[in-house]
Amino acid sequence: MSVGLFDKITVGSLTLENRVNVAPMCQYSAVSGTMNDWHLVNLGQIAIGGPGLITIEATAVEAAGRITHGCTGLYSDENEKEMQRVIKFCKSVGHSKVAIQLGHAGRKASSQRPWEGGNSLNKEDSWLTYSSSPNAFSEGWHTPVELDDLGLKRVKDKFVEATLRSVRMGVDAVELHSAHGYLLHQFLSPICNERTDSYGGSFDNRIRYPLEILEAVKEVLPNEIPLIMRVSATDWVDGGWDLDQTTEFSKLLIQSGCDSIHVSSGGISTKQKIPLGNAYQTSMAAHIRKETGAQVIAVGMITEPIQADSIIRTGQADMVALAREFLRDPRWTWKAAKTLNASSSIPPQYQRAERFS
Repeated sequence: MSVGLFDKITVGSLTLENRVNVAPMCQYSAVSGTMNDWHLVNLGQIAIGGPGLITIEATAVEAAGRITHGCTGLYSDENEKEMQRVIKFCKSVGHSKVAIQLGHAGRKASSQRPWEGGNSLNKEDSWLTYSSSPNAFSEGWHTPVELDDLGLKRVKDKFVEATLRSVRMGVDAVELHSAHGYLLHQFLSPICNERTDSYGGSFDNRIRYPLEILEAVKEVLPNEIPLIMRVSATDWVDGGWDLDQTTEFSKLLIQSGCDSIHVSSGGISTKQKIPLGNAYQTSMAAHIRKETGAQVIAVGMITEPIQADSIIRTGQADMVALAREFLRDPRWTWKAAKTLNASSSIPPQYQRAERFS
């Protein structure tokens, strides 16, 4: 008998009540990396809906790793204190587990918020950025500093420090961001990585630093907290990172202690040509799952309950992640449960609405 969207699943040693994941969504509303009431309300209302796992937006491990001035970080006590408040509330209103996505924007840091244009910041408002190589993301963008040995160690140590803060805050899982053209992806992709040392050139060299980060994080992460890696399965650019490389990388991730792989795509280049459509990335998740035996999360234009359930039941993925659909409808999980004749977690304060629906 096939499992469906509302069957439980174990990730590492963590059990989720259903297979609905809320993908990390930047809100660009933090101050000096610190969350506030906006984040409490945004994530809190989603938690009321009871998805199996909610992943906190991309969180920078150092100030220079923020995408914009408004991005969350986890590099100060104030960052930790206010994020813990949000996590505590989310976990108090239902059965949702809470993960955090730790990352570093690399050469895509120091940019404007999307509604301000999303371009590179002017000199007066910008900060120094870092990458695998000293090449800009796009024309008109700042040129990043190539990370030297000390820089590589600094960033790795920051990932470890942010992981320890995450554990103290009470997260249920940690996801490392190695997708969408951010720092770890900048090492993987030959489009960005032009290094000539042991971190550039061959496939084995390009995957070296992301694996070192994963292994360093895994070393300080308690066994009960699973580790997830988000990857871009393809750059959608000729000569770039592709599905075959992602598949081989995924095998090594699992060997290194990664518990689940979150399969997205793109983000490294403005030359990408993405064939958008319903569940357009799911086939890549299915390929990785089949070829590696890894537990995978499918994401990308998954919007309808029957569609999401079918992805699980046909073995294309173990979980599905939705993003914008939860912005449109924070109670999407309730709708999905009703559509699929399944049960969902509804706080007692809201149950009368269910009875009279």
